[in-house]
Amino acid sequence: MAMRKKTAKAKSKAAVRKPAKKIVRTNAATGNGLPRPSSKPWGQAGMALDGVRILDFTHVQSGPTCTQLLAFMGADVIKVERPGAGDVTRGQLRDVPKADSLYFTMLNGSKRSITIDSKHAKGKEILDRLVKECDVLVENFAPGALDRMGLTFEHIHKLNPRMIVASVKGFGPGPYEDCKVYENVAQCAGGSASTTGFRDGPPLVTGAQIGDSGAGLHLALGIVSALYQRTRTGRGQKVLCAMQDGVLNLARVKLRDQQRLKHGPLTEYSQHGEGIAFGRATPRAGNDSGGGQPGWILKCKGWEKDPDAYIYFITQAPVWAAICDLIGKPEWKSDPDYATPTARLPRLKHIFATIEQWTMTMTKFEVMETCNRYDIPVGPILSMKEIAEEQSLRATGTVVEVDHPTRGPYLTVGNPIKFSDSIPDVRRSPLLGEHTDEVLREVLCYSAREIDEIKASGAISAPDKKAEAA
Repeated sequence: MAMRKKTAKAKSKAAVRKPAKKIVRTNAATGNGLPRPSSKPWGQAGMALDGVRILDFTHVQSGPTCTQLLAFMGADVIKVERPGAGDVTRGQLRDVPKADSLYFTMLNGSKRSITIDSKHAKGKEILDRLVKECDVLVENFAPGALDRMGLTFEHIHKLNPRMIVASVKGFGPGPYEDCKVYENVAQCAGGSASTTGFRDGPPLVTGAQIGDSGAGLHLALGIVSALYQRTRTGRGQKVLCAMQDGVLNLARVKLRDQQRLKHGPLTEYSQHGEGIAFGRATPRAGNDSGGGQPGWILKCKGWEKDPDAYIYFITQAPVWAAICDLIGKPEWKSDPDYATPTARLPRLKHIFATIEQWTMTMTKFEVMETCNRYDIPVGPILSMKEIAEEQSLRATGTVVEVDHPTRGPYLTVGNPIKFSDSIPDVRRSPLLGEHTDEVLREVLCYSAREIDEIKASGAISAPDKKAEAA
């Protein structure tokens, strides 16, 4: 049989296509560089990042979110702080006098703290030794700050070619890369705010810290991936997460809808059913579901006094018949105006108003219990008080109570990622400089005499105010 001739376009593509790299997979019998499966009981074979040491130059929220997550996974995180001051959040929003704020304690658990004056000659020597002893350096300074400290990427890799340098910045390379960015700025620049809120109101930011903590979570994934690649290449690399990029990644369904607008209205948006024309950009959609399944937040019993007596209700097509029976509208199952998802779209406002008459007769938890029997997807609006008191979250380690030497017990969020063989040990945040001697002695192997000399030099202590004034 004669082969069909390739078109010029096909030939062109074939010419530049690279051959697929052959991946050879082996098992334990032939050897694949991995140890044999551990015979230790689950949860007793160490933690996921045991042996990884993090040099933590982060502050406020985005960077500390990243490094705390790595600490929960077993990494030894050494937080470098300015003598006498430390992370600025130690004193921000303070609720207990002379104690570290919850802003700090809830973002810096399971870490060690060392104080170093980075401008002091001896302090720079200590930093260089830390670079040699660590696997990852994480920072979220303003652009160029690390370079001004003398810790350029070139300098770091000359000291330690295996070092991974991970950074959170507000924007990636481009016209805004030197701009200072905070949580709400990132939400606005990443497309979240313009698509949040009701269409007849202003843009809104969300209470979830998708700019700061979202960037930290993305960076943690980048770091773990770079560590994995290092097992093949033997060298470190730069890892960057821009807050704008992280927010956009979390808001990608809205970019999806922006492209769909070119081909007609967004029929699952409630404004379509109300006959309101769409503009040129993805609109704010109130409580419409972003996944194509119509949903809305509905009042429940007690809503008049309880601002959180609401439930999110989704009218998923497979359970429409059960919904009709529950709310006392069995005729809707066969009515052509309500029987199909397409027919229901222009009538969503009326449908949800009818369902709300039913949900208002029960508490949000009663609605959830009833609907779950029929696989109807609903979710109660849980207040932070309810979440703090939810025992199931305590049992899974999602909410953890730890004790602090100056502020006493406090709640924090544990590792949101659960492992069967890497059980996190969620510990309190460190006091300022609490582990300075320990790190100098155990990590950098300074002798007792050398540590005394370092202390006398002022490299790890706050400058004397009287001497500074003189």
